[in-house]
Amino acid sequence: MKNPQELFADYLADKNLKVTPQRRLILDTFLKQDGHLSSEELYANVKKRDSSIGQATVYRTLKLLNESGLIEPLDFADGVVRYEWRYGQTHHDHLICDKCGKNIEILDETIESRQEQLAEEHGFKLLRHKMYLYGICSDCRSK
Repeated sequence: MKNPQELFADYLADKNLKVTPQRRLILDTFLKQDGHLSSEELYANVKKRDSSIGQATVYRTLKLLNESGLIEPLDFADGVVRYEWRYGQTHHDHLICDKCGKNIEILDETIESRQEQLAEEHGFKLLRHKMYLYGICSDCRSK
């Protein structure tokens, strides 16, 4: 199994694009983060490592990482697109608090199985899916 840097390099080569030091640094910075990052958060972290990298370079690199299948965008219904690592990760869904924005990654084999059954019942072959469950977390409910 190839590492993310090799996969990204292969993807860029297929698109006749170069692996620039800036793209390498952005990928490396993304890989060192935990959780779900917005483009602005990633840009701030990249800026700490190399102040010459512009925000547009971060946006374009995120787009390439998404197109390559290494990351995926998430919509927690708060107007901010976040990204999480996709390659080599187990599929999971998200519980999202409408008040504080807290999100919890969940994996439930029963739900996954049922989603596959539903797709099959309707003549679909599932390629991918996302499920977001919105509510109020226990911390916000106790306030």
